[in-house]
Amino acid sequence: MTTGMPSGSIDKALTVLEALAEHSRLTDIATASGLPKSTVHRILQSLIGWGFALVDGNGGYLPGPRILTLAGRVMSRFDPAQHARAALRDLRDRTGMTVHFAIRGGDEIVYVDKIEGRRPYQMKSRVGMAVPLHTTAIGKAVLAHLDDAEIAAIVERTGLSAVTPRSIVDPAVLREQLAAALTAGYAVDDGENDIEIRCIGAAVFDHTGNVLGGVSISALSFELDLTSAALIAEVTGAAHAVSLALGAPPARLSEVG
Repeated sequence: MTTGMPSGSIDKALTVLEALAEHSRLTDIATASGLPKSTVHRILQSLIGWGFALVDGNGGYLPGPRILTLAGRVMSRFDPAQHARAALRDLRDRTGMTVHFAIRGGDEIVYVDKIEGRRPYQMKSRVGMAVPLHTTAIGKAVLAHLDDAEIAAIVERTGLSAVTPRSIVDPAVLREQLAAALTAGYAVDDGENDIEIRCIGAAVFDHTGNVLGGVSISALSFELDLTSAALIAEVTGAAHAVSLALGAPPARLSEVG
């Protein structure tokens, strides 16, 4: 929502529309938008005429069907990777390491974007590759934000099969790591998906506030210090930027640090 008193007519209309997403009473919409009730009432009548608002029959207002139609058209063209690209490129430039952006697909994560690091080697990963949740930094960052029942179901379905000798196959150990990841705001992969590779990953959230996937940096094990505060800050900062680019509610992001 805009800060301060919106001045232009478009600013005022958008401010009211945004307030309408959370409030139904005229007084509450006026308070949230910072506009006089008379102005809000006039804007709401215009929004009703356009189908962006409805009268709820109890003296209040609701978002109208035109919003759903517009949202559907936008989402049909929405490419998360495209919206995340600027933050991903900045992360690569600031760390010099390979950057991945992956989205959860069932019991796996699927890489939807990858930017090679400034190193004399390339990662085996590729866009479209699916890998287990429990063997990757991004996957564990995602798991950390799921409830216990869903985690238990994933463990039962997958059996926590090993990809490398370092893969976490003990449910109790995995839960300890997930609890630590939830508290710290990031997860690590220490040779668990590729014995020679380390990763630091952080969760990315969508417009509903739910975990969508994550962002990570990867490098050969001897090049990546998993305890580096500077690298951790870069990854979590990039994940925050990607989440905002995907429309995640700022209040939700403040909960995860």
